[in-house]
Amino acid sequence: MSELDADNYGQLLGEIKQHIRSAQYEALKAVNQRLIALYWDIGKSIVIRQQGETWGKSVVKNLSQDLQIEFPGIKGFSAANLWRMKSFYEAYVKNEKLAPLVREIGWTHNLAIMEKCKDDEMREFYIRMARKFGWTKNVLIHQIENQSYQKTLLNQTNFDETVSENIRSQAKLAVKDEYTFDFLELADEHSERQLEQAILAAVEPFLQEMGGMFAFVGSQYRLEVGDKEYFIDLLLFHRRLKCLVAIELKIGEFVPEYVGKMQFYLAALDDLVRLPEENPPIGIILCKSKQRTIVEYALKESNQPIGVATYRIVSTLPQELKEQLPAPEQIAKLLKGIE
Repeated sequence: MSELDADNYGQLLGEIKQHIRSAQYEALKAVNQRLIALYWDIGKSIVIRQQGETWGKSVVKNLSQDLQIEFPGIKGFSAANLWRMKSFYEAYVKNEKLAPLVREIGWTHNLAIMEKCKDDEMREFYIRMARKFGWTKNVLIHQIENQSYQKTLLNQTNFDETVSENIRSQAKLAVKDEYTFDFLELADEHSERQLEQAILAAVEPFLQEMGGMFAFVGSQYRLEVGDKEYFIDLLLFHRRLKCLVAIELKIGEFVPEYVGKMQFYLAALDDLVRLPEENPPIGIILCKSKQRTIVEYALKESNQPIGVATYRIVSTLPQELKEQLPAPEQIAKLLKGIE
């Protein structure tokens, strides 16, 4: 096989592999949709029959036993799961927006959202995010338990002014107001270097907490500008946004000067590191604490896309922030960006 033929063969093989993977994904997606539709119909049947008949709880137990006898090789017909199908149907049957969306994620994903989220806006957020970013069940549960919904809606960025419209909503949803690093073995008092080293020792849970669509590029990432060297604490790549993400770690309270430094890093990354097919880089300044008004003013005049977030070693969300969540119509507008 000549060198030219080898190149052509490699291209052909790559194309066929992609076709196979796409076909496998579409087949799995179709199977999942049929399964969710089946569970929906079973739940509906139970609800309708219970409305017209004086059935006790024993009928679901009997139904489970008979279905498992009739279909011995098929899982999912336990009495507990049949009750979940009933609850699943009742939870979404009157919601025209969510009823079709639940078919886009797996059954275990749906159960986690249904059981852990009690209002429709929160459920829509996690359904769309799980579908959009391909969260596993464990990642989804982690995001729910760490209050990603609230922390994402409260985030402080200047992306409305600095990020192109086609990825703006996705970018805003990729930055949280607060990150929980409860997997780090750190004392309350620690240095920035200790924080960085602890993150590097636990990269996988760190990336999971960041949102599940980040890839690790490097730590103390070296930039050479002129005759001087500069080092970015952490450099990630967001696979969905297709952009570099620079992260600066600060163990104290946010101060406006941090924005100028991040602007410099982003400009250098954009000019020296970014590939032609990538979107412009964004920055995240991670601090131990912040005053929201100061952050707002500091980001106001920035011409680079920057978000300012805090981190905690244990999960908390102050009550005063919970009360600042956007109105339902604002949440709905943001969620339109998760398609």
